[in-house]
Amino acid sequence: MMALRFTFLRAGLLLAAISVFAGAAQGQTPAPAKTQKVPNPLNDLLDEAQADINKNDFEGAIAPLRKFLAEKPDVAYAHFQLGYVFTALKRFDEARGEYEKAIARDPKMAEAQLNLGILLLEKNPAAAIAPLQKAEELLPSQSRARFLLGLAQERSGDLTAAVDSFEGASRLDPKDPEILVHLGAIYLRNGQPAKAEEQFRRALELQPQSPAALQGLAQSLEAQKKPEAAKAYRQYLAVQPGDQGARAHVIHELMDQQQYDAALAELDTAMTSAAPTVEFLKLRADVLISQKKYNEAAATLIQAIALAPTDAQLHGGLGRIYLGMKDYSAAEKELKAALQLERNNTVYWKDLSTTYYLAGNYPATLTALDVVAKGETPMAGTWFLRALCYDKLGQAQPALEAYRHFLELDQDRNPDQVWQATQRIHVLEKMADKKK
Repeated sequence: MMALRFTFLRAGLLLAAISVFAGAAQGQTPAPAKTQKVPNPLNDLLDEAQADINKNDFEGAIAPLRKFLAEKPDVAYAHFQLGYVFTALKRFDEARGEYEKAIARDPKMAEAQLNLGILLLEKNPAAAIAPLQKAEELLPSQSRARFLLGLAQERSGDLTAAVDSFEGASRLDPKDPEILVHLGAIYLRNGQPAKAEEQFRRALELQPQSPAALQGLAQSLEAQKKPEAAKAYRQYLAVQPGDQGARAHVIHELMDQQQYDAALAELDTAMTSAAPTVEFLKLRADVLISQKKYNEAAATLIQAIALAPTDAQLHGGLGRIYLGMKDYSAAEKELKAALQLERNNTVYWKDLSTTYYLAGNYPATLTALDVVAKGETPMAGTWFLRALCYDKLGQAQPALEAYRHFLELDQDRNPDQVWQATQRIHVLEKMADKKK
């Protein structure tokens, strides 16, 4: 969040200094207000306060300003000065009170309206809208008041009004990259990525290394599913290498393009610049699985489990890898660990049933399938697996029923299994006839 810089008054003179943000737009000439004449020695009190402000002795400025106001409570700019001093001292409630007093005495004091809006912007943006609207009315040629109003509206959730304010600010100062970035960001939030892309590109013409503009451009390209999004993310990472979320975007993009070596290189960069995170270890395992490097994928997930031992997904994923490697004992152990953490996860139960079947444990397979059936209606493949288990256990009648259920549901979509089921039904029916 940018630091806000407040305008203030010199003795007897209102300065319309609108550069309230670090890096504010240049070329905005302040318009001095009319000097208010006050009799001496009160003028000396204002001079004393101004001298203290000039040397950043804000505590010292309080006493002369209060003495002045004790004699002249209706002088708006003295209240404004005191509000500025309280702002510098982070005494925000007192600062708000003084700005409000200044406005009550001079509603056309644009600087008081502006500073009150800035003061409210962080914690109460909805309350900041009214004074910023007034400041914008009083300073119609100044882009900053309108930009700040847009911020207040955006933070209050009124995105339509915020767009109008940002667009107005951009028309007044089309070369302010900060305005363009905010306008692009709100277009992106509103589901207008093409318009957002245009604003971010304009901002980058003015500030080629702007992290916010580079990130916004990448996000807007990604939202439009443009292939150059990955390149844009890399350009953003060149100036913000620590943004792991952006690097994850690049890695996913490379994986979608099956550029697995490049994805691993990005992961290596991320994991050497900072301690490995669970999310990046998961990504690494996914890449390695895509390359069929199962031993390395398993080692990566073991590393991740050491960081997050109660992550069921990690145990389930490792169990599936072991299942693919035909290490059924290790697969069973990890899948059971996953189920200890997520007892009703049918995916883990299905993988466990497959593990049991391939290990030759047919009773355990049927038990696992019974659990799955409590959560979802058995599909054709489930009935085929049940049939095989009953068949191998010599339970002819349940096997026959399961094979028939399979054929009814499969509708010839899996011809090899259909042929096998049909043949077994003939055999089992003959065996049943002989027993009669």
